[in-house]
Amino acid sequence: MSFSIPKRHHSKIGSHLEVAEDIFSLNKHSLGPGELAEKEWRAAGLEAPDMTKIREYRLKRVREKLVEFDCAGILLYDPVNIRYATDSTNMSLWTSHNAARYSLIMTEGPVIIFEFDAHEFLSNHNPLITEVRHALTYLYFTAGNKSKEKAKIWASEISDIVREHGKGNRRLAVDHCAPEGIHELQSLGLELTNGEEVMELARLIKSDDEVDAMRRSIFACECSVELMRNYFKPGISEQELWSRFQMEAVNRGAEWIETRLLASGPRANPWYQECSSRPIQAGELMGFDTDLVGSYGYCTDMSRTWLCGDEKPTNEQKEIYTLGFEQIQKNMELLKPGITFKELTLNAKEYSKDEFRHYSVLFHGVGLCDEFPAIPFSWELNENSFDGVLKKGMVMCVETYVGRFSGGSGVKLEEQVLITENGHELLTSYPFESDLLI
Repeated sequence: MSFSIPKRHHSKIGSHLEVAEDIFSLNKHSLGPGELAEKEWRAAGLEAPDMTKIREYRLKRVREKLVEFDCAGILLYDPVNIRYATDSTNMSLWTSHNAARYSLIMTEGPVIIFEFDAHEFLSNHNPLITEVRHALTYLYFTAGNKSKEKAKIWASEISDIVREHGKGNRRLAVDHCAPEGIHELQSLGLELTNGEEVMELARLIKSDDEVDAMRRSIFACECSVELMRNYFKPGISEQELWSRFQMEAVNRGAEWIETRLLASGPRANPWYQECSSRPIQAGELMGFDTDLVGSYGYCTDMSRTWLCGDEKPTNEQKEIYTLGFEQIQKNMELLKPGITFKELTLNAKEYSKDEFRHYSVLFHGVGLCDEFPAIPFSWELNENSFDGVLKKGMVMCVETYVGRFSGGSGVKLEEQVLITENGHELLTSYPFESDLLI
């Protein structure tokens, strides 16, 4: 299905809409995040990103990496990778666990979306997409005991496209693929390589327009966090509080939340309990991690911890909060271009792993979601540890969790930071709790 032919959307018989609309204008990505978010962004002086430039930049990054890895193209199933390369989405959470939608980006050739219902209108906002074809799914859900037979047909179509546009190169990057698909592609003479590596490296450096989109996404997230705070009163359940954040975020163009990480009181130590029906009690600490895939698909990964009610914090609560705050501030100071990943680890502020529970990483990259690199603690370094260098245009999250093994309060804090030419810029701006600092 080529996008060279104009497509129209006609109202159904009996509809109150008498005039046919250009289906392009009905596309979610064309409509944008909505007037509420736009009004707030205008008031804050946040410039709109140029989505045309973002799409061109991201596809160029993918193709540059394909050249670097000597690949004829890349086959993508991960909906976040598809989003990065094509800015096209279709039920991203559902397709993250149902292999019913994929994309084939040729290094020199077409950008093809394979939709499980062949709906070209989901992609016609982006003229960089050459074609939409009907996806052939061989997952057991749809193929049953004919899965292997369908995988052969599927692989034949992929192989034919690579043969036509690969200029003799049979090396294909693949991010995620079921064993049947891998076997059939290899049987047709394709040499497969790690597409996840290609995409993580492509996504590593953000353009100025991507940062503009991220600034807006972060601002919308922080507005939603502040509105959630209006409901943060003794007796509200964790999941009701979380629902307030989710409602406000979606109303500002957010797409989904990766986790349900909001926990209070005894559920906040150890960390990683997701929100529950438990009521939050007065005098308890409550921590949360936004993990929000927000406006324009860009992630805001920010954590805060609050005290519930009007009670004064205890000395123990202030001590543990201050430890977390000092860790995140000290570690953020390290961020600058040229520092290596291992230097980040070896110079980071850490607390005793025998006395304190800690988060899973010290730092990690972020873009459309959590991204490479994940920077470990010093005691995790070994002969298999990777290294690299921070570069201008990377966006990093600085994480901390502090909670004693012996019990008591737990504190989760996190900031999102842009690596600049000479240092870094803090992108998140939601305030910390001065009453909880010593």
